[in-house]
Amino acid sequence: MYLWLCGRILRPVRNKLLLVSMSDFSFLKQTEAMTYGKKITLFLMDGKQDGRISCELSNWTGKAYRIPHSLIRQCSDKPDLDNAGVYILFGKSDDPGKEGRAYIGEADGIRRRLEQHLVQKDFWNDAIVFISKDNNLNKAHIKYLESKLHEIAAKTDRYKLENSNKPTRSTISEPDMAEMEEFIDNIKLLIGTLGFKIFEPLVSPNETARQELLFIRSTRGADAQGIRTPEGFVVLKDSRIATEMTNSYAENYRTMRERLLADHTIIADGNGLRLTKDMLFSSASTAASIVMGRSANGLTEWKTQDGRILKALETN
Repeated sequence: MYLWLCGRILRPVRNKLLLVSMSDFSFLKQTEAMTYGKKITLFLMDGKQDGRISCELSNWTGKAYRIPHSLIRQCSDKPDLDNAGVYILFGKSDDPGKEGRAYIGEADGIRRRLEQHLVQKDFWNDAIVFISKDNNLNKAHIKYLESKLHEIAAKTDRYKLENSNKPTRSTISEPDMAEMEEFIDNIKLLIGTLGFKIFEPLVSPNETARQELLFIRSTRGADAQGIRTPEGFVVLKDSRIATEMTNSYAENYRTMRERLLADHTIIADGNGLRLTKDMLFSSASTAASIVMGRSANGLTEWKTQDGRILKALETN
């Protein structure tokens, strides 16, 4: 933990505070490179997995709640939900290219705002709430959080955002901004733990550093790059897709390909068909089949730059 004092940083060293110049961040960069385990406590407030859940991260003053739509009015027993905070409403999407629908908001009294949304918005099934346990979030803080979270969600583009307007961002001091950015990092960690990937890119920088890029270069213009991730297999933006399908092409792949063309995930340009964004598939074989326009075994079709097949990487 580092303390901010008059534009300088206090670093704890063996029970002492060492004053560090702001012009030298080398020790911070070394700290950021190190990763540690995180202790997260989940509490099933109603004693069942589909009920209300509280979620806390060790040594953090924030707290998260996951509350089903049907249980919002049962939350009067939680006085901290009357605190200021930010929330995200989640629902299912009719768009097969999106993982769901989401609305990001803020309120001085979270519970009261959620009760209003029971009659104002009907698309959502779950609310995820973030508050401060010591109630030290003010209006400027939560407006900043709302704006940044909306920006991150729009960039990752995994959910259809139901906000009619882009939230305005408040101006806060540099120390407060640093504190809110740390708050956002913890929000991203906890909301992913609760099962929502709204703030996570399909391929993270850490993933590209750990995994080798894989390639398919085949007939009918197929020329794609992809990467294995914990969620499945991602074909990368600007990959070239086969312009034609074989007669024996499986109907489920044909339907998926037509949908990707209909929603402009795949577009026709002067050189054939191109993927307009990173696309997550359930398996390497599904990804290879869409890229190649025929049924394919992804374990043997995806290869490294030096020719090793994915199956060989999986068995090493």
